[in-house]
Amino acid sequence: MKLTSGTVRDAAALSTAELDLAQLQRLAEFRFQLRRFLHVSQIAAEQAGLHNQQYQMLQCVCGMPDGIEPTIANVAARMMLRHNSTVELVDRTIEQGFLRRCTDPGDHRRMLLRVTAQGERILASLAEFHMRELEQSGPELVRALRHVLGPQSRRQGQACGRGRRAR
Repeated sequence: MKLTSGTVRDAAALSTAELDLAQLQRLAEFRFQLRRFLHVSQIAAEQAGLHNQQYQMLQCVCGMPDGIEPTIANVAARMMLRHNSTVELVDRTIEQGFLRRCTDPGDHRRMLLRVTAQGERILASLAEFHMRELEQSGPELVRALRHVLGPQSRRQGQACGRGRRAR
């Protein structure tokens, strides 16, 4: 979903009474768990010699869903980046030897992105690391998400600012 100022205004138009402290706490805990995993992921990528976005791009190119080709436009869309930012990221990653451009055999006007053998080795190593990390921290992340989405999460707790101060 693309957020616009209208979307934010529409959300703000909801009754403030519907937003309670317990909901905010559950959302904050989920965001914390997600950010903790992403922080650990970023550190791992950097230790492997990649910038975080380069790792995300290699993962995106290699893990593109069936039926979607890894073009710069598709990678930009899936990474939620501008086209020109993606081109710069691709160029830097090619210079490091982790990615290459190749001509699409079905349409010679179009270029596809492919992860090199060196890039695949780094991806495999990082995937192994991430699986171990998810085995450890994943249950907390899942618990936090279930707590946000579960039936008990709706309209429980005190209203934000009523009877209890928000921290």
